Amino acid sequence: MSDVAIVGGGVIGCAAAYYLTKAGASVTLLERGGLAGEATGAAAGILAPLAESHGPGPFLDLALAGLRTFPALTETLRGETGLDSEYLSTPILRVAFNEDEEREMGERLVWQRRTGLALERLSAEEARALEPRLSSRLVGAVLSSNERQVNPGRLTQALAEAARRGGATLLPATAVTGFRRRAGRVTGVSTSGGEGVVQADSFLLAAGPWTPSLSRRLGVDLPIVPMRGQMLAYSLGSANLRHIVWSEGGYMAPKAGGHLFAGATVEDVGFRPRTTRAGLARLRAAASALIPSLRYAEVVSAWAALRPGTSDGRPIIGPLPGWPNVYVAGGHFRNGILLGPITGKLIAQLVTEGKTETSLAPFSIERFG
Repeated sequence: MSDVAIVGGGVIGCAAAYYLTKAGASVTLLERGGLAGEATGAAAGILAPLAESHGPGPFLDLALAGLRTFPALTETLRGETGLDSEYLSTPILRVAFNEDEEREMGERLVWQRRTGLALERLSAEEARALEPRLSSRLVGAVLSSNERQVNPGRLTQALAEAARRGGATLLPATAVTGFRRRAGRVTGVSTSGGEGVVQADSFLLAAGPWTPSLSRRLGVDLPIVPMRGQMLAYSLGSANLRHIVWSEGGYMAPKAGGHLFAGATVEDVGFRPRTTRAGLARLRAAASALIPSLRYAEVVSAWAALRPGTSDGRPIIGPLPGWPNVYVAGGHFRNGILLGPITGKLIAQLVTEGKTETSLAPFSIERFG
């Protein structure tokens, strides 16, 4: 019998397990596959709160809080587990290829500068001085020096290991097949493995795009849908970038493992997590538009995963309606890594204290009516 059972072993589930154990709760985490085996492990790990925010508001505030979480967290995890999350200070260079993109970049800077992040507007010549391999077609850029990156798989493994050392029970290769209920509360989950029924006082559903299939068993239809993202990688030697380069067409991220990631598509194709010839061709075209020398470079790896999206682009974090001891954390779309630790921290506060340091009202399922 645990205080909390978590369904889902991605970055959010593992972060929740970590913070819950820190709060003194006993935790059992169930994952149908391997830890970080779905969207988490496929992500680029760019910690860019300005990328998905369209202006001031609760989402930007949460994203900035998420960014601030990483320096201390990754150092703490390294000390507790010996695992390096590869948290790197790799600045982001956002580039514009025409006057419209440059004008929009300037308009966004008005509110982006209020965040306190270090932002510098650059001419095309200044941008190419920083990254000589950039296309001669760009007309301007913004250098963002405080946004960062991390290795999502390593981060999640570190969170999981720290949670395990804190007393959490981790059950990979254990699918949840149903719920046990009594007196209007969930009392346990049935599993496909030898664990049988896992009982707990509270439950967190954090299974990415598969979360709605769980909530429907409890009579709640969560508006979370799978959105496929395809990515590919070159060897870093193909274009030895020092910055993450971001444009309207895609991004290039130099990674610690010696690869240069190019991403990412956004496709509403249901539960089909596979690469396609057309998708990879789009990524290659976007990469060579940014870095012309990549036009004939060899692709060393390609992959796809399903990210959990919502219609308004904001995650769903909080209680599951109708069930006083069930919580949900899902719909983080392309911000799961950035928001994973802060989401886990807030869920732990909600479950153990009944309140959170940041209001979760903007992220409640109730906003969908």
